[in-house]
Amino acid sequence: MEQIYSSLTLRAVDFYRKLITEDSGQRRILIALAGPPGSGKSTVAAQVVQRINTAAQKTIATSLPMDGFHYTRAHLDTLPNHVEAHARRGASWTFDADGVVALLKILSASRRGAVPVTVLAPSFDHSIKDPIADGISIGPEIRIVIAEGNWLLLDREPWKQIPKYVDDTWFVDVDASLARQRIAARHIVSGIENTWEAALNRADTNDLVNGEDVRDHLVRPNVRVMSVEEN
Repeated sequence: MEQIYSSLTLRAVDFYRKLITEDSGQRRILIALAGPPGSGKSTVAAQVVQRINTAAQKTIATSLPMDGFHYTRAHLDTLPNHVEAHARRGASWTFDADGVVALLKILSASRRGAVPVTVLAPSFDHSIKDPIADGISIGPEIRIVIAEGNWLLLDREPWKQIPKYVDDTWFVDVDASLARQRIAARHIVSGIENTWEAALNRADTNDLVNGEDVRDHLVRPNVRVMSVEEN
């Protein structure tokens, strides 16, 4: 994965240098990073951000997970198919898609101007398994934002509007068998499931199903990479 981290870091930095030197008034770039569950999107984003900030010797890049746009459990309870909604939490229709697009519109607008403005976004608290409003703050010092989430390149409304609000689109894929192991382990660690068998079953009946949906309804990304297990 080291080569992938390095190449994506160089791509992000090159995009930034090119865009801020043009006579466009742009001061911040926005990247959408999508991929199926278990593909390592968060790790890829974190590694690229770390490398950018280390080279700059200050914090100019950040990752922005879309987990904060999960519908709350209380909201899922109000849905006619609430039992299915809880079982399928993480599917595209269990997210506030309009909220995601609205945030990316705000971030897109913040790219231009003398100084980028501070933008607030929701975070996700895994202890309570619900979003926290305004849990993330992206200050004016942040010049490179990598938004990451399963559905950021979905070819359905309103998700498919996202590419026009960002400067670059990345997709990280993964072999389903590797994703299954990663997802099951994550379910155990996060407390979603208590046994390995239950964790694997949840991966099979929800996360891997979502993964196929991500792949089958993908807006073509500018960059596509494959996640592998690191030695």
